[in-house]
Amino acid sequence: MPIKIGLVGCGAIGAEIAKAVDRGAIEASLVAVCDHNPATAVALIDSLEHKPVKARLDELVSLSDLVVEAASQRAVPAVAAATLTKGKRLMIMSVGALADRELFASVKRLAKEHGSMVYLPSGAIAGLDGLKSASIGTISKVTLTTTKNPKGLVGAPYITEKKIDLNSLTGPTLIFEGNALEAVKAFPANVNVAATLFLATEGSEVRVNVVADPGIHVNRHEIEVEGDFGRISTKVENVPSPKNPKTSYLAALSAIATLRSIVEPVKIGT
Repeated sequence: MPIKIGLVGCGAIGAEIAKAVDRGAIEASLVAVCDHNPATAVALIDSLEHKPVKARLDELVSLSDLVVEAASQRAVPAVAAATLTKGKRLMIMSVGALADRELFASVKRLAKEHGSMVYLPSGAIAGLDGLKSASIGTISKVTLTTTKNPKGLVGAPYITEKKIDLNSLTGPTLIFEGNALEAVKAFPANVNVAATLFLATEGSEVRVNVVADPGIHVNRHEIEVEGDFGRISTKVENVPSPKNPKTSYLAALSAIATLRSIVEPVKIGT
């Protein structure tokens, strides 16, 4: 029997996941959705052939085998608590929330106590399987350089706080340097990949550079990792989501691939 999925967050990524389930790309059924904006949830339901119900969070959890969080970092604590205490499985897209060590520890504890599982997709980066393997040994350096068009950074807390005029930029400009924990707070909608790296490398120091480039039309993530295993270097250039330039289309595809791996009997990769 197909697993029953509940979707929290009906924005760009949530909509891609819902449509993938609706067209049969994942052997599952979408049974319920919720969103802080009821109109967004209704619009998504109307676009689907197989109609899920619009539900409150507690109702959605009770109807589902697996809950997908695709809302925001702010939503993660409530969604995680509601899902895991009921023993339901959870996939978190707003991985940046787990850079909060206390929240991450709480999520792990709840999953263990209630016999559940939490899935964190690799998102908009490549090479995560190699990083997980490398973390078994010693990692000495992890650097992430994210380059985006300025319009994808509009509204980020760091941009607002520093009063950075994105419209005045004429070329590639380094606008942020810091660690992963600082980066996910400064750019909660832009650098979830920094938190994914932090978690995948077992809490290693991840240095993050954010570059704004008005001449670029992709979201570029370059990763350098060094350790006793050797060296890993990756560069991914993702097309921004047509509905939300702050996120990459690959992030939505990663979520779909993760859901497929959950329901399929053969697992490929680390």
